[in-house]
Amino acid sequence: MSDPIVLIPARLKATRLPEKPLADILGEPMIVHVWRRACEAGIGPVAVATDAPAIAAAVEKAGGRAVMTRDDHVSGSDRIFEAVEAIDPEGRHDTVVNVQGDLPTIDPRAIAAAITPLADGAVDIATLAAAISRPEERTDPNVVKLVGSEVAPGRLRALYFTRATAPSGDGPLYHHIGLYAYRRRALARFVALPPSPLERRERLEQLRALEAGMRIDAVVVDDVPLGVDTPHDLERARAILSRRQP
Repeated sequence: MSDPIVLIPARLKATRLPEKPLADILGEPMIVHVWRRACEAGIGPVAVATDAPAIAAAVEKAGGRAVMTRDDHVSGSDRIFEAVEAIDPEGRHDTVVNVQGDLPTIDPRAIAAAITPLADGAVDIATLAAAISRPEERTDPNVVKLVGSEVAPGRLRALYFTRATAPSGDGPLYHHIGLYAYRRRALARFVALPPSPLERRERLEQLRALEAGMRIDAVVVDDVPLGVDTPHDLERARAILSRRQP
């Protein structure tokens, strides 16, 4: 885990909020805000992986780096794998961090925390989770739950991911945050695997890794970052970032 790179996959084909990476937030496109948060994490170089020239132009105008990728990728992990192979064919970057392009309010400290489980050589992929505090989220199928065993304070080994309410009984439930840090070889293996049965059933890509015997550990953070999927989410993001301005 000596040389991470942060990649942000972004495309224009969202249905609920068309062209959302370019949506204006306080005078800048949303993708630029995500790029800034990733840079502020300070863990390595940052680039946006996209198939849209307009996204690339917006990032480059802000001083960032964009990498053009194919337009037929079915997932962000496929897109960032193409990008890292183009940026770093020699394999110097041994950790690849995938930050979703619709998280403009994410805490840079959470991005930095995501790589820490990879200090354990047994871990293939690292991610984030937060304890669910709102009762309605416990049964919401849009809130993905991480079922895991505590292996250290604030760190869980993932046993399963589900849209159902799990596990049953007393105790915390954890909201999975879809930010991933991959060992470079783990990312290569993951994108080469076919979709798995449980992945198809739950519509959760990370289950492909678990079904293949890969280990995923999660750092527990305090808050779930706002994912922007709708016009209402966009207004919330604008309000949050407006309050953060000096």
